[in-house]
Amino acid sequence: MVNLDAKLPLAGCSVAYRDSGPPGPAVLFLHGAGADHVSFEEQARAVVGSGRRAVVWDMRGHGLSRPNTSPITADQFVADAEAVISGLGLGRPVLVGHSLGGNMAQEMVRRRPQAYSGLVVIDATWNAGPLGWMERRLLRLAAPALALIPARTLPGLMARASAVTDAAQKDLARAFSRVPKHDFLAIWRATVSFVSPAPRYRTPVPLCLIRGAQDRTGNIAKAMPAWAEHEEIGEVVIPDAGHVPSQDAPDAVTTVLLRFLDS
Repeated sequence: MVNLDAKLPLAGCSVAYRDSGPPGPAVLFLHGAGADHVSFEEQARAVVGSGRRAVVWDMRGHGLSRPNTSPITADQFVADAEAVISGLGLGRPVLVGHSLGGNMAQEMVRRRPQAYSGLVVIDATWNAGPLGWMERRLLRLAAPALALIPARTLPGLMARASAVTDAAQKDLARAFSRVPKHDFLAIWRATVSFVSPAPRYRTPVPLCLIRGAQDRTGNIAKAMPAWAEHEEIGEVVIPDAGHVPSQDAPDAVTTVLLRFLDS
């Protein structure tokens, strides 16, 4: 596990991070809901090895970035990420976001496209994509459905739904178990709120889309190919990986990431 050796004080929470430091262009990793920085451990190490600057962190309410006394909202997550970028002087980083982190990264680019050099989205739905009535209904019902699951069984259930390898499932269960259920539900509601259809919107920075072939969460398996077609780019599908390919198939994801950064 990467040691997060520093903290940045923010309103209601001090977020834990590790910054490999200059030189080189910066890459900021944004993990998924309920997960933590370990999701990107292999990729961050490879980014540093390529001569770039890598920053991993635990977002508010996750991992080592606890306790948190402020409301957990989509705007707060974005503000926290922008504070990390400003506080560490990252310039115009490439954003690499998984799931919640991918939704966050999309929103950050949408708000301030000039502030970022590129966007890598891993197994997150398309924020600006069209939604059918059934997809809208499922989004509304997701948090109430999760609320019905007993707190003691939720981490294991979410881990098994997210990963296909034993090692990834074990680590995700560890991460999920550190997030109290009431916080996880707030995190989930924040994730869903990033979805805001805008049919004419196109991503204004270089974009890379990565998806695990066995991801069955939400509408990602449908939305990401449609997004790739809309942007007129190729989608990279990682075999033998679920919702968290950075842990199910770390070498494959690392190869794709470095190739994108080099381009």
